Parts: sequence; structure tokens; C-alpha cells
Amino acid sequence: MAIVNVLEAKTHFSKLLARAEQGEEIIVARAGKPVVRLVPIEELPPRQFGFMDLGDHEIPDSAFFDPLPDEELALWE
Repeated sequence: MAIVNVLEAKTHFSKLLARAEQGEEIIVARAGKPVVRLVPIEELPPRQFGFMDLGDHEIPDSAFFDPLPDEELALWE
């Protein structure tokens, strides 16, 4: 575990990131007091965009092209 001050962290941030990626824990201190810790993160799962499979649901054209009911129009005014 290495402790570096803020100025050194700002100056050598890329090098500190590389060290953290290799598994080293880096502590950044301000005025000698530890503030943050740089550690490698675990592999994140791939993101799944959307919440529905496209083939499972169909949205009818009327949802986009039919006029809104008067009650709903009143809510927008």
C-alpha cells in the first residue's frame, strides 16, 4: 500500500492508475490525512440496454398516431 499526497497524485495520476490496475492499493492523502483509495474494480457485467426483448412485445400504431383522450389532454394544459 502506497500513500501519496494530492499534488503527487495530480502529477502522476496515469502512473498511479497503472499501479492500481496491477493490484496495488494507493491511498491519496491531503495534509497527511488519508482521503481516498485507488483500487482496481472487479470486472463489470456487460450492460443490457432496454428492459424488453424486441420480439416479445409490439406497440400498436394507435399508441403514436391516435389523438389523446380529452382527459389526458387536460392534464397537459
